[in-house]
Amino acid sequence: GEAETPVDMETISLDPEAEDVDLNHFRIGKIEGFEVLKKVKVLCLRQNLIKHIENLEQLQTLRELDLYDNQIRKIENLESLVELEILDISFNILRHIEGLDRLTQLKKLFLVNNKISKIENLSNLQMLQMLELGSNRIRAIENIDTLANLDSLFLGKNKITKLQNLDALTNLTVLSIQNNRLTKIEGLQSLVNLRELYLSHNGIEVIEGLENNNKLTMLDIASNRIKKIENISHLTELQEFWVS
Repeated sequence: GEAETPVDMETISLDPEAEDVDLNHFRIGKIEGFEVLKKVKVLCLRQNLIKHIENLEQLQTLRELDLYDNQIRKIENLESLVELEILDISFNILRHIEGLDRLTQLKKLFLVNNKISKIENLSNLQMLQMLELGSNRIRAIENIDTLANLDSLFLGKNKITKLQNLDALTNLTVLSIQNNRLTKIEGLQSLVNLRELYLSHNGIEVIEGLENNNKLTMLDIASNRIKKIENISHLTELQEFWVS
């Protein structure tokens, strides 16, 4: 489509007292002039034309930053936002997970639909509860062993070939790795609190490896290569079971 013309930021009035600022689809081309927001906790800049994360250093009260659907290539200049709990940079053109080391209060991180090929640089985010990395180019589950508080991990639509390196995530209740290249159910023995497991659209041939996952209420293994139903009789909490 036609390239949109960025809005003149001077035409946008910002309330210095506002805690929740929503500038969804305002054609903002550059983050500037936000210093006046002395009390802002939630800043939504979805669906704009932003190319760089910049000029947010003074917004130290920020708890939630939403940059979904922009043109951002790099995670940068967030170091001073130490109160941040929710960060969404989905639907951009990121290639690397970086620049998050100081955000130790982060609870939810959404980086869906970027060009990320490696899970890395998350080790300081020990408060993280939800990690959503769907629709990227990730080939391996790795570098998440410090995320002991992780509750939900979403890795759908990537290029992951093996279930591995999940042992430290004992608090995980939701694991979604749909649409990948898995051939075997394995590496889940430590996930004793797992309630929902989504493994549809892979190349799995046998139902196995769920011996310790007694709390499962949802098991989705549809669109795999499974020939028979087995090894699930111990899953007494199961409410939904998808297989085809």
